Amino acid sequence: MKPCVLILSNSDSGLYDFRREVLQALLDEGKRVLVSVPDTGYVQRIRQLGCEYLPTSFERRGMNPAKDLKLLLFYRGLMKRYRPEAVFTYTIKPNVYGGLAASWTKTPYLANVTGLGTTLEHEGLLQKLIVLLYRLGLKKASCVFFQNRGNRDFMQKKGCLSGKSRIIPGSGVNLSAHLPQEYPPETAPDGRKRTVFLSILRLMEDKGIGELLEAAQRIHARHPETVFRLLGAYEEETRARYEPLVEKLQKEGVLEYYGYRDDVPAFLAQCHALIHPSYHEGMSNVLLEAAATARPVLASAVEGCLDTFEDGVSGISFAPKDAESLEKAAEAFLALPYEKKREMGQKGREYVEKRFDRNLVVNAYLEELKAAETPGKHG
Repeated sequence: MKPCVLILSNSDSGLYDFRREVLQALLDEGKRVLVSVPDTGYVQRIRQLGCEYLPTSFERRGMNPAKDLKLLLFYRGLMKRYRPEAVFTYTIKPNVYGGLAASWTKTPYLANVTGLGTTLEHEGLLQKLIVLLYRLGLKKASCVFFQNRGNRDFMQKKGCLSGKSRIIPGSGVNLSAHLPQEYPPETAPDGRKRTVFLSILRLMEDKGIGELLEAAQRIHARHPETVFRLLGAYEEETRARYEPLVEKLQKEGVLEYYGYRDDVPAFLAQCHALIHPSYHEGMSNVLLEAAATARPVLASAVEGCLDTFEDGVSGISFAPKDAESLEKAAEAFLALPYEKKREMGQKGREYVEKRFDRNLVVNAYLEELKAAETPGKHG
């Protein structure tokens, strides 16, 4: 029977969009790849790669002790049943509960901290609880992968790391799938000048949606030729807060809202720049894909965003949580000559080619997997 690797994640779309090359590399190594993830529409694509799907009930947000215990026992059951030679975990709950289950069953595991998340970014009792859980979940990890140095330093300071850790360039970007696209003209089909700003984010506070909408209103008032396009789904707990404003700006012609889309490359090709106002990131896949498409980026001056571009060369930074700073960055971009904007996009492509090729990430995983694999049965 083929050696088995178990993948635990909270998002089938994230796993497919940003880590399918990892899955493919494991399959190419002759592994049997089992994927435990909630099914939100991408599972069939994961199956088509050659992976086996294990149906998983999962609540991404919030903490419910009974349901979290059920998830922990479910993970332990998977490991006892399939006896994987190694487990890969992504995001908080799989890292914590998958890590604990792997420890109990003496299964080698590799954890991925893809970002700290809202809870860890804010001091308080909940942060202390998550830190405690992380200490337990990561304690016996063969390797813990981080996407930026700041996240690793935070976890080190909080006593969550007791073994090997490694910084990788986020999820990287598939440079063959995301090719540089010709920079669009600044003229609409009707002959009028037009600049298209694109944002791709979940509509929630920590992604900077409030600042984006505020800045868009003021910029459009001064520059009616600007178009702000927005892709992404609402978070249900904050939908009532943002949906009325989004609808209002649509009616006023400030904003074009498209909801969640899986044809992001087409929108990237049509935009002149991408705006990403997130408060915190592990490593922004959106910014990497925009740069790979040869589009300038305007992004928050936080780790995980700043790492993806050269400020003033391939993008423009602005202060997080600051609509006025975002507005000034957009004004600075609008003031640039067309050729300079196009050149910024080309520089962005060159930057990610050197530092963020997804093959670098795949190779790092395979290296650590080989180091983690140990002979013998698991408990």
